Amino acid sequence: MLKSSISVDDVGEDLIQNILSRLPASSFASAACVSRSWNSICNCILFSSPKLSSALSFNPSLEDAVSEVVDKVLSKPTRPHFALASIGPSFSLQQAHQLITGKFGSEIPVIVNISEGIIGRDALTDEFREVQWEVTEEEEEDPAGALPNEFVNRGIILTVGFLPGLKAHIVPLLREKDPRGLLIDEFVMSIREYTSSVSGSGSPSGIVLFSDRKTDIKPVLQKLDCAFSLDTVIVGDGGSQFLYRSDDRNYTTRRPAVALLFVKEKNKPLGIGETKFHVMISTGLSPLGSTYKSVAVKSNKSSTWLTAIRDTLHEDLDGQSILDEIYDELGDRIQSPVFYLGVTKRRRCSVGLEKVRRITFHEFHEVLGGNEEYLFVNSVGIKSGDLFHFYLSDSKAALSSCKEVSDKLGHLKQDCNYTDNRVGGSVTNGNTREVFGGIIFSCCGRGDSFFRRPGIDSLPFLENFPGVTFGGTYCNGEIGRGNLSLYGQGTEEGGDARCSWHAFSAVYLIMSYTPPLPQGKLVSTEPGSSSSNQ
Repeated sequence: MLKSSISVDDVGEDLIQNILSRLPASSFASAACVSRSWNSICNCILFSSPKLSSALSFNPSLEDAVSEVVDKVLSKPTRPHFALASIGPSFSLQQAHQLITGKFGSEIPVIVNISEGIIGRDALTDEFREVQWEVTEEEEEDPAGALPNEFVNRGIILTVGFLPGLKAHIVPLLREKDPRGLLIDEFVMSIREYTSSVSGSGSPSGIVLFSDRKTDIKPVLQKLDCAFSLDTVIVGDGGSQFLYRSDDRNYTTRRPAVALLFVKEKNKPLGIGETKFHVMISTGLSPLGSTYKSVAVKSNKSSTWLTAIRDTLHEDLDGQSILDEIYDELGDRIQSPVFYLGVTKRRRCSVGLEKVRRITFHEFHEVLGGNEEYLFVNSVGIKSGDLFHFYLSDSKAALSSCKEVSDKLGHLKQDCNYTDNRVGGSVTNGNTREVFGGIIFSCCGRGDSFFRRPGIDSLPFLENFPGVTFGGTYCNGEIGRGNLSLYGQGTEEGGDARCSWHAFSAVYLIMSYTPPLPQGKLVSTEPGSSSSNQ
């Protein structure tokens, strides 16, 4: 009896596709090299939709923790365009950077930072967890040099993304010879140059920004807001330590900041849809008291001293007098409150030799104290004549704001389920948008002691998009491009003043994808189809 033999060519394409779609990333990459037909099938699988994968591990061994999260995020077919990792302060930043970059191809941009905590699903149990680190004074001063605790402050979250139709690239912010000076214009122009070369436009789709904790990132955010279209989403961590790799170069020298760019390809292949970024912000500060105007202002390298007048009283008030008024307004509602000045600033802004224009923006400065001469606030940049409000860290306001974010995510979910199948008019569109992932940058102050129960910041996403990749980090200064209306302020103090650096907030970066229309169909105008910068 003759034995029949079955070759690979005899297996149906659908079956091959089904098998290949179940392979881990490394095996999938090897399969793509088997033949032209397999390569074509692999490309169909990959480019059918973007992919975001995230996993965390609390294994006390850094090597084992890295292996666990890498194995998890690469357990399905993908071809990472970028990798972001956040670690605990008891792990070595340099060692973590070496281990993670060694797991990915040399052309993949990688950023590894020391965070205030991590949020996401466990690589082994798939349990969703939120953990903030118990940072000691030694770790606060020098995270890399602190003596490691055997089990505390050891953890890692790794997020990788494949975003067809977009290119990912890292641009660093450099210093002048004077260590205090930042080459901000050169930073912005480098972003523009790369973006223009890839997309033909001067504004990227999105920027994820990481700033060193010793860098005042506010002037950089001012310039970015001035330079780029409001459609450019800007999020990130405004106070950590990090290392990065870009263009096959590892950087162990500290930089003031780095920007991970996402730029649309002007000549993207046919059959690829559109990835969009949406930003939603849960605020944790509420305004308190009257409007003040700064009068006498002094500053040093890292702080500002000022006096002010109140909108209804033109007498010059010293720091103690201002604080007395605020405490009288507050009463006994909150014990040990944390105050910020929300300062509305109108400044001249330009990039390079461009025409100077005036922009209005809003910045928060933490209140350090006051005496019978001055009010003391953290960081610099306040000028005489600037208007400001006091803001209070407020868990009730944060809970209400989280509910608003959840409602907005619910509307986005409805929008994603929207399908316009009208035929006979100018529209024939059966495509729906899909949310495929999210990243959160949450303030380290928004923990159990703030909300009195865990998991509040994650709920808006988990309730609306269960099963969709979601993870992130706790920060010491959250970056999220928005405006003053987030804080309930009216037009008299700046109206639509931009606000990109926040405190006691949670910044949500939501990623959605709209597949390409079948050939011959027209695009419908869907409600809410543009990028959200709320």
